[in-house]
Amino acid sequence: MVRKSVAMATVTAVLLAAAASAQAARDYISIVGSSTVYPFSTVVAEQYGKATKFKTPKIESTGTGGGFKLFCAGVGVEHPDVTNASRAIKKSEYDACQQNGVKDIIEVKVGYDGIAVANSKKAPQMQLTLRDIFLALAKEVPDPKGGDRVVSNPYKTWKDVNPALPATKIEVLGPPPTSGTRDAFAELALEGGCSTFSWIKDLAKKDKDQFARICMTVREDGAYIEAGENDNLIVQKLESNPNAVGVFGYSFLDQNRDYVQGSIVDGVAAEYDAIAEGKYPISRPLFFYVKKAHIGVIPGIEDFLKEFSSEKAWGPEGYLSDRGLISMPDAERAKYRDAAVKLTPMSM
Repeated sequence: MVRKSVAMATVTAVLLAAAASAQAARDYISIVGSSTVYPFSTVVAEQYGKATKFKTPKIESTGTGGGFKLFCAGVGVEHPDVTNASRAIKKSEYDACQQNGVKDIIEVKVGYDGIAVANSKKAPQMQLTLRDIFLALAKEVPDPKGGDRVVSNPYKTWKDVNPALPATKIEVLGPPPTSGTRDAFAELALEGGCSTFSWIKDLAKKDKDQFARICMTVREDGAYIEAGENDNLIVQKLESNPNAVGVFGYSFLDQNRDYVQGSIVDGVAAEYDAIAEGKYPISRPLFFYVKKAHIGVIPGIEDFLKEFSSEKAWGPEGYLSDRGLISMPDAERAKYRDAAVKLTPMSM
């Protein structure tokens, strides 16, 4: 019995030593997630690295969905501490976190972003409606011949969709399914345009699955081209192909206005004030999520949270505003700063 107790104590000591060694093996913050939040997070990380004694965090752009998968895989230094997200965490993702021991999660909204539907400045600026966007990009659309039924998308050019648009081939470069930008675009733009058809809108109450299938499934016949998680790559491709249209976050539009222009959507341009005031129809909140169990284990997480939630960073005149982040109203900033500083876990 004594030998068994000694053996168990020895195993426990070895495990504790291994855990301590693993903890000491990582002395920097590991961040994954959204390509849209990536440039903001990178700027904060650089400022944090200069202003504190801690190492600059390492940030990987994996897309929002990919980020949550990595983040929720478990607790420990082999797993990331923070994940960026261009949409709120889904219930299924939150549940996956809980099942894998990631219990206390701190949610911090950082601001707002618009999703630009843009093209090269070498071509005329597009004036689109949400209905135009849906008809151009959905896998199935209402039968042009009439009736309450859908058919495989027959539209080849923008003019086919709307006689007021140019007769150029529909060629849209956008993010893949793992991207929060793709999720938000499907919900705000495609579903928004889809719901302009009253008989489809009625399906939302009668048959949610059919409604989602019609409204949020992107066509797969080459008109929509998945261009990866790198929004800068989409901007570069638009420069070389004036007939193409790209879908990416407002900050990338703002930083590349010499080369690309945002489309007018439902009569509203993708501009800072229009997004901040909720007038631009394709806009969404941005977040990051923090694993509370890693605070005190990975050095510097609390200081990173304080830097990100400071007025000099995310305020209306902050350095993130210069990079295209749309600042939250005062009361909302105060709410999320409080959660960040007090390390308050979210509930769902």
